[in-house]
Amino acid sequence: MNKALKNYSILLILLACLAFAVVMAVGFGAVRIPAREFADVLFGKQTENSGILLQIRLPRVLLCLIIGAGLAAVGAVMQGIFKNPLVDSYTLGMSSGAALGAVISIVTGIGFSIGDISTTGVFAFIGAVVTLFFVYNLARNKNAVAVNSLLLAGVAVSYFLSAVISFLMLLNHDSINHIVFWTMGSLSLTSWSKMAMAYIVIAPSIIALMVFARELNIFALGDESAQYLGIDVEKLKKILLVICCIIVGVVVSVSGTIGFLGLVAPHIIRMLVGSDNRKVIPYSALLGAILLIASDTLGRTLIQPVEIPVGVMTSIMGGPFFIFLLRKQRQ
Repeated sequence: MNKALKNYSILLILLACLAFAVVMAVGFGAVRIPAREFADVLFGKQTENSGILLQIRLPRVLLCLIIGAGLAAVGAVMQGIFKNPLVDSYTLGMSSGAALGAVISIVTGIGFSIGDISTTGVFAFIGAVVTLFFVYNLARNKNAVAVNSLLLAGVAVSYFLSAVISFLMLLNHDSINHIVFWTMGSLSLTSWSKMAMAYIVIAPSIIALMVFARELNIFALGDESAQYLGIDVEKLKKILLVICCIIVGVVVSVSGTIGFLGLVAPHIIRMLVGSDNRKVIPYSALLGAILLIASDTLGRTLIQPVEIPVGVMTSIMGGPFFIFLLRKQRQ
């Protein structure tokens, strides 16, 4: 099988798996809904479970899709920038920074809602940007950034921010349930307006990241070679990292902190299609969507009526995978 046919086959498999995951996620829950009824509702027919499908299940699954795609695309791009499979928004502290920004807006009362959309997302974005800027400069030595130093700085800052969030929870018992939502990651408060906001911001951002796939491929040759080929390396890194911050900020604003997805999906895709970012970014987005939909579906159906937060499910999945990557890199 030639390479082009193999890549095309993988794309079709991912699209088929995504469609299957959406149908299964919509159908499974406290009330089982068959695929035929789902199809009837999509074509405008009223059924007994139309309200559950249209107001609860469908917006939640669609939000899972775009969030999973966004986080996986961010992971693929950040791994391309820093040339290391252990880098993603979670390990660099961006997710923790976004969560802290959201928590600060909650406990200070600065954040407010317009309809179902909260300005807390603005604080989440600011938290992600400030954290990434701090971690990047903490690991920077003159004009070079050692990846090991970057990872250590990211993990250290992430732990520190988590401790600050825990401290704020102790001081603000009235807001503790709201804060737990941000720190554990949950899609239980999904609405059509939140889903629409996520698509309006994240979908164009993913496309923007894909536009720079060729430059990311050149990054693999090294910063000096990329500079020689006419790429303003530092400027492009800043542009890509700001786009990543926008995606992470929006994700945290609508679902809280969801870790490890950006670590797992790109690595699996690279094992399947190689390191060409023109394939890695879109394919990772598809796989990220599939994994998050599956994680959320398992989280809300495993021990009903209790719902396991989706952030917990992805961490259960990603933790062992992170250890696997560490061992593989060591070997």
